[in-house]
Amino acid sequence: MSAVAIIPARLASERFPGKILAAETGRPLIQHVAELAARAGSIARVVVAADDQTIADALAPFGTEVVLTGEHPNGTSRLAEAARLLKLPPEGVVVNVQGDEPEIEPEVIDVAVDALSGSDCPVATVGSPFAPADDPGDPNIVKLVTRCDGRALLFTRASVPYARSPEGARPLRHVGIYAYRRAFLDTYVALPPTPLELAERLEQLRVLEHGYDIAVALAESRHEGIDTPEQYARFVARRRSGGG
Repeated sequence: MSAVAIIPARLASERFPGKILAAETGRPLIQHVAELAARAGSIARVVVAADDQTIADALAPFGTEVVLTGEHPNGTSRLAEAARLLKLPPEGVVVNVQGDEPEIEPEVIDVAVDALSGSDCPVATVGSPFAPADDPGDPNIVKLVTRCDGRALLFTRASVPYARSPEGARPLRHVGIYAYRRAFLDTYVALPPTPLELAERLEQLRVLEHGYDIAVALAESRHEGIDTPEQYARFVARRRSGGG
């Protein structure tokens, strides 16, 4: 199954203003994301869905396709507008690739698309085992708990489950990649926000709270998203040392 990768891009950022255009490596941060997405075997086309002409101007020298979108409450909503503007077919597959993850593994994109194609779910995502250095109590690390059938039961910033026994469920670290059936994007934006979604500020909870299933693929993923200048500095250092 081939898919279109759309990278939602918002110029504003609370903790790191303009981060997606930070270019100490010689190319904007989001350009690194686009190049890695294009390396995924399941991806036939990569498009940046931008909220500002400045983003389009910065990516023009690299030939990256950009579509300009309006204001949106979240990335999925921006994705839905971009899919409409691009006139993508309802039966198609759209992958939401986060614009601040310049080390996303192309293989992770592929397993998300495979999980969608192998299920009847409207959405698929990826869970990764926790690394020894990960802190399950860190609210910046989203936890994923699956059902017995392997589909998503809960996403949360809290440390779950409460381990009264050493046996039983263990959470996965959620990898923020989503594969959607194109038609479901229109369904999603028509659904009202939900209590858990608003409390946790996790837009994928709207899908579960309205009764839709999310397929989950398991994959090792160790890339670090960029939320702060310090994280970006570590990324630049890795690039300069040949590690990224």
